[in-house]
Amino acid sequence: MPRPVVLDLFNTLLHGADDERDRVVGEMAVMLGVPPAALVAAYNDTWRDRLVRWSVEETVRILAGRILARSSGADPDERADPSEQQVARAAEHRRALAHRVLGAVPATTLDVLDLLRAGGHRLALISNATADTAEAWPHNPLAQRFDVAVFSCEIGLAKPDPGIYRAAAKRLGADPAECIFVGDGADRELHGAAAAGMTAYRTIEFHDSDPSWSGPTLASIGELPALLRQASVGH
Repeated sequence: MPRPVVLDLFNTLLHGADDERDRVVGEMAVMLGVPPAALVAAYNDTWRDRLVRWSVEETVRILAGRILARSSGADPDERADPSEQQVARAAEHRRALAHRVLGAVPATTLDVLDLLRAGGHRLALISNATADTAEAWPHNPLAQRFDVAVFSCEIGLAKPDPGIYRAAAKRLGADPAECIFVGDGADRELHGAAAAGMTAYRTIEFHDSDPSWSGPTLASIGELPALLRQASVGH
């Protein structure tokens, strides 16, 4: 029986667009009346909270509020919150980015996923993602190709925590040991997959995020269908 395949999202199925993310956060800062460099730094420094705890609006309100409080000389534990209109505008700007990034999935990626599904592989997505990505997910061409999608912001766990891999396997109705995991290696996700019992493959198509990985490496996920066919024959 074809093995279930679990895939990472950013820099595995599509480009992570990190430079564009920083640019958009800088534009959000202008809307919020805070220094762009300060908001970009705040986003980068709070990535774990954003991945597992905060909504889009909470992120904007909390981070801009902290910056405004510091600039006004207020107590660091207090916040001078931006207006609700500012928060709403900045949050929608962030959501627009998520739709734009997910909408840029390469046709070659979609073809690979279609081949895997045609070969009988059930597909799951695991993504360390903020709420804007989870909200945009159902409206992009990838969503219909996956049986399961697990986002850190919805489950409260982030890679490399083995729990997020087990959750995906459970939703697939599979044991983790049956699953193949494919990712670029960011956030030590390959190590987390292996710790959960999955067979892990690194892809370097969009970014070589874990050069120290000693396990199997794919130049692109385009190599995956043939690799799985060969493994099935060998088994």
